[in-house]
Amino acid sequence: MKRSASAVWNGSGKEGTGSLTTESGTLSATPYSFKKRFGDEKGTNPEELIAVAHAGCFSMALAFALSGAGHEPRSIETKADLSMEQQGGGFAITAVHLTTKVSAPGLDEAKFQEIAKGAKENCPVSKVLNATITMDATLA
Repeated sequence: MKRSASAVWNGSGKEGTGSLTTESGTLSATPYSFKKRFGDEKGTNPEELIAVAHAGCFSMALAFALSGAGHEPRSIETKADLSMEQQGGGFAITAVHLTTKVSAPGLDEAKFQEIAKGAKENCPVSKVLNATITMDATLA
């Protein structure tokens, strides 16, 4: 399986502008810029897209893991808080904290935490990130 996306950038790093497009068309020439990334200007940025990809990937991995353990989830809500820090001459994504709330009838807390930990460690986005990944998982 292969997926693709593209970016176009025009101008300098600070004054230039760019656009992001995904193969699916979900993003189609979606604008991004320095002010959207590092300032208060509304719009998307690469780190926000990585965070939402991680939240979505983890939620789906957790759903598969719970179902595989015989505990069909009713709902999974996940937020990913990504931290980016200046390091040396550039920036690095240093951490992602996942906060998830799950409704899955008949599941005890210890088993839930074990399954959630496995999903955190094994979702494809977790595996690709060179960052500390932490998690708060709540069984509702």
